[in-house]
Amino acid sequence: MKKERNWSVLLGAAFLMATSAVGPGFLTQTTVFTQALAASFGFVILLSILLDIGVQLNVWRIIAVSEKRAQDIANNVLPGLGLFIAILIVIGGLAFNIGNVGGAGLGFNALFGISPKAGAVITAIISIAIFLVKEAGKLMDRFAQLMGGILIVLMVYVAVSSAPPLGEAVSKTFWPDHIDVMAIVTLVGGTVGGYITFAGGHRLLDAGIKGKAAIPEVTRGAVSGITIASIIRIFLFLATLGVLSQGLKLNPDNPPASVFQLAAGDIGYKLFGVVMAAAAITSVIGSAYTSVSFIKSFSKRIEKYENWIIIAFITISTLVFLTIGQPVTLLILAGALNGLILPITLGTMLIAAYKKKIVGDYKHPTWLTVFGGFVVVIMAVLGVYTLVTQMAKLW
Repeated sequence: MKKERNWSVLLGAAFLMATSAVGPGFLTQTTVFTQALAASFGFVILLSILLDIGVQLNVWRIIAVSEKRAQDIANNVLPGLGLFIAILIVIGGLAFNIGNVGGAGLGFNALFGISPKAGAVITAIISIAIFLVKEAGKLMDRFAQLMGGILIVLMVYVAVSSAPPLGEAVSKTFWPDHIDVMAIVTLVGGTVGGYITFAGGHRLLDAGIKGKAAIPEVTRGAVSGITIASIIRIFLFLATLGVLSQGLKLNPDNPPASVFQLAAGDIGYKLFGVVMAAAAITSVIGSAYTSVSFIKSFSKRIEKYENWIIIAFITISTLVFLTIGQPVTLLILAGALNGLILPITLGTMLIAAYKKKIVGDYKHPTWLTVFGGFVVVIMAVLGVYTLVTQMAKLW
């Protein structure tokens, strides 16, 4: 029975990571960048999958072995570092969440024709309802699994029906016409940056899957999370490429919705509404849950009122969206911001892997350290470059 329960939690954690990563920001970024880079965007996806693996395998392992949350690990590396990282992650998570709420609004807009702002309010109510149920954790796992399944089926359908140029997609993935640094930082930041880095790892910790003995299970969970997210990513890229290769134009107000509309007519458009709303709701929940789990260990009172703080987090995100609107700029900023946080968080975890007081007699595999170090350097260099060159253009 225990084995079965663990599989359910592991799958839930993997889906939570995948659907957090493939939220509305990802859907929007993928279609916009595919439009800009065409088949060469395949290279960005390939690179981001490799970087994802370097991040997740390291982070999930170190969290499981140390049996501590990321911010407590950071405090053990350097006092005060945990609080600094927690604040960065909560800010990044809030930025993401405002975009997530807006993205769900766009989904409900496609589904029922209501305004995105009304859709955002419905999203907040659904997300909060999941938390008010006593068995919120179990319900959340089931919900994430269900939405993850729906997401994959819909993407496959559109990717097949739009008949993308597969040969070109494969060749440009390895030999791109040009490399877009902003796209790499935004995509990696949006898929494994910020709170997403720890979404699955903390979930397993909460479910009691930890210690050296749990490493094989943790690795399976991390790999299946990356695999699920990557499959969804590739299908969405192919779907967009298929639509664009037929010479069709996307609607700039809602690029991802128009991919589905052009590939599968009104049914596609409605299905997109389901995908966008589902991805956004799971992302809203994932973002709130993980952002709050970051500040949980700093005070017993936060832990006591955790669900209420999560509800406040979702409510604030919704109110900010209702005031500002315009989730697209926010989502690109959030991706870049979380891409910059990544080298700090991953670098801290790699140092922790070699501190006896954190991991005991555990030996971290050298290849993982080298791989992780490579990710830290690449993301730091690309992140700073993006910040310097792109931020000026965004304003």
